[in-house]
Amino acid sequence: MTASNNPARPRGGRRALRVLLPALIILGWLAAASFGGPLFGKVDEVSSNDRTAYLPASSDSARVQELQTRFAGSDEIPAIVVAVSDEKLTDAQRSTLSDAVASTTDIAGVGDDVSPALASEDGKAIQAFIPIRSGADLGDVVTGIRTHLEDAAPAGVTVYVTGPAGFSADLVAGFAGIDGILLGVALAAVLVILVLVYRSLLLPIVVLATSLFALCTALLLVWWLAKWGVLLLSGQTQGILFILVIGAATDYALLFVSRFREALRVEQDRAKAVLSAWKGSFEPIVASGGTVIAGLLCLLLSDLKSNSALGPVAAIGIVFAMLSALTLLPALLMAFGRAAFWPRRPRFDPEAVAAEGGMPTAGVWARLADLIRRRSRVIWIATTLVLAVGTLGVLQLDASGVPQSDLVLGSSQARDGQKILGEHFPGGSGSPVQVVAPKAALQDVADVLLADSGIDGVSVTAKDSPSGTAPVTAEGVQPVGRPGSPAPEPTVVDGDVMLQGTLTTAADSAAAEDTVRRIRAAVHGTGAVVGGVTATAVDTDDASLHDRALIIPVILLVILLILMMLLRAIVAPVLLIATTVLSFGTAMGVSALVFNGVFRFAGADPAVPLYGFVFLVALGIDYNIFLMTRVREESRRHGTREGVRRGLAITGGVITSAGLVLATTFAALAVIPILFLAQLAFIVAFGVLLDTFVVRSLLVPALVHDLGRAVWWPSKLSRGER
Repeated sequence: MTASNNPARPRGGRRALRVLLPALIILGWLAAASFGGPLFGKVDEVSSNDRTAYLPASSDSARVQELQTRFAGSDEIPAIVVAVSDEKLTDAQRSTLSDAVASTTDIAGVGDDVSPALASEDGKAIQAFIPIRSGADLGDVVTGIRTHLEDAAPAGVTVYVTGPAGFSADLVAGFAGIDGILLGVALAAVLVILVLVYRSLLLPIVVLATSLFALCTALLLVWWLAKWGVLLLSGQTQGILFILVIGAATDYALLFVSRFREALRVEQDRAKAVLSAWKGSFEPIVASGGTVIAGLLCLLLSDLKSNSALGPVAAIGIVFAMLSALTLLPALLMAFGRAAFWPRRPRFDPEAVAAEGGMPTAGVWARLADLIRRRSRVIWIATTLVLAVGTLGVLQLDASGVPQSDLVLGSSQARDGQKILGEHFPGGSGSPVQVVAPKAALQDVADVLLADSGIDGVSVTAKDSPSGTAPVTAEGVQPVGRPGSPAPEPTVVDGDVMLQGTLTTAADSAAAEDTVRRIRAAVHGTGAVVGGVTATAVDTDDASLHDRALIIPVILLVILLILMMLLRAIVAPVLLIATTVLSFGTAMGVSALVFNGVFRFAGADPAVPLYGFVFLVALGIDYNIFLMTRVREESRRHGTREGVRRGLAITGGVITSAGLVLATTFAALAVIPILFLAQLAFIVAFGVLLDTFVVRSLLVPALVHDLGRAVWWPSKLSRGER
């Protein structure tokens, strides 16, 4: 018999392909994850938490930061040391502290130009400035300085390390748990939910492996792009990437597994069941992921590099989450088949499925679907009113920015040190206002600084001065050292000089920001630019406010267009966008009340509402996509109102499980003691639960049911019988 006449050979070839293709897919993902996994402990090598690095290049702060290196001859980061006693320091104590400060140059990473220790007017404290080389590990160097000075401090003297280096070290320490604690908490929480949902031992591991492999592979690409300088990566972006990939990949996997379970009841062959599940899941998964990616890429319009960098980083994560759900998960389910669900294996029972009409006839979702069929108008009106009341809390939201000292939750030596510094020295010591001005305008700019009530003193960079600066008064640059000695010549770079104004209040205070704004207005027209720590915060907050006003409308428009293409309608997408925005407003309103009344936060970063909007709208639309694609599918066969009933009854369980998973993963961000991440964790977790249990379960189905076929206008479906 010839090969062409042998029917066994094609079947054998297909059988081999069914084994070989899943095996190759699994091996490919395993190989990629094996390269990405080891990078979890190395992300800090390619990331930065320097706020200035994320400013628009055109901002005054960024320009001053660039010029400062040329004036100082280095880009060292200053650490401020303050030592304090309840009693006036003795000469011996001051001498011991001075020697200890001077000897910090022996610590690896500390620069050579350590300033002498200066005593406060009340004699109870001393302060000194210790430069830290930019290439050093900031956290390790600051820890070394703290340990060295604490060991050397006389009895009764407490030492703090604060200033830009101290606060940056606290941030580094806050983000230190991302690779371990955050990931561990998120994975453990998801595993518990999956076990409860599936009541299976193997399937939760399969789903979690899908998510973890997606994360490892995404991290592999992101790490190298950051290494090559293509992307900017920070601890904040890293944490969001981890959570987003785990949550999204698990959600997509839940949808696929639900379809696979359905198919196994009418298909004996596991390959046919996988193919059926793939066909049913492809459109909602791609549409859902595409919506999130489109929303994230809108962040590229941001002036802040921290926002524009998050867009592509998170989008890469979503791409791999989709790919893992549509390739790796089907391959694993092809390998395990019904055994993946053990001990609750789906039975092949097409007769029972036919008798049920293809949908659950019992259970909470079937009962809820029946309730919505009877009381749809009452339900959507009542739900809308409750959500609208919740939005009123937005009036209590203070998202104008927070002091740098409040960025880290819990204990902070830098924050404590800044408080002590303000009690014994001018509040802005060590973090001055920096003004780069034409040399010809030096005195005019100095006069502006001297006349401002928020400035305690003014100096100018001078290389031939022992301290590197010389004081400036209304009479000009003053001598340094013995009376009658000549005044140092200011350092000039391309015709410019750098002045520094010591703030009377803490550099991260609202009063200091007001001082910077006054100075900028006063020196406008002189060619001077104002920078420094306070100016960086001002420029960051202003850029965030600009981003909010620009990006939020763009995201809404982009997602609306995607929904129109997906649902082939106009009315339904507009309703989905409106309900999601209402849900976002309620989530922000409730969050504002909780932040102010429960947690007593000092405020919120201006980027918090933007990030909350991006994730809640993009991810909240996901559940509406999962629901409405199934409703549309059922409506084509049974009519719109019956389609709503069937769609809700069929998808209710899986979408609720997906919402719980995503809310739990975002809530895990709260284990990182950073204010921004803690606030984002609450907003997104609460908002996702609101979307899952209220908007998608009650509001949307009731509204669509009440409108009937008009919801599909102007597609052919709107001209059906029901």
